[in-house]
Amino acid sequence: MTMTHYMQLLADNQPWNLLLFMAVPVILAETVAITELYILFHRATAGALVAINRTASVLGGFYFVGVFLYLLLNAVIPLTTGRQWRGPADVIAVGFYLFGVVPLLSMALIDLRAIGKAWNHDQRLWWHAGCVALFLVVAHVAMVFGMLDPTILWSGQAMPTEHLKH
Repeated sequence: MTMTHYMQLLADNQPWNLLLFMAVPVILAETVAITELYILFHRATAGALVAINRTASVLGGFYFVGVFLYLLLNAVIPLTTGRQWRGPADVIAVGFYLFGVVPLLSMALIDLRAIGKAWNHDQRLWWHAGCVALFLVVAHVAMVFGMLDPTILWSGQAMPTEHLKH
């Protein structure tokens, strides 16, 4: 069985790729998600958890922009131009992982008031929470498809695998 490029990225260069591409973004995003629940239930506008939420949100958003750009330039473009994708699951896993930049950066920009400057607290709160939810969905889709054999969704002829032989 071959791995998706998503899983290969996390498995290579242990433990650094796992830390840089999975642990850091997920820890920041989960920190936002957990503190977001408190903020939503208590309609909090200040305090330590609000500060932690905002800090993790801004750091996570801008950190993931760096991850997105790095992987776009060093993985997605070369894999696409070299026709080296390993099947639909491979493309879905990497695509959903990279799509995580949309909700993560949106949360950061909401917290910095670059988006929704005129919104009231409730509008900002609900948009921010929606971005948290969207990130959790896309991250989990990426993980599920990333763990599949990348050829499992392939229909028709067997996928060419010459590029996998070293």
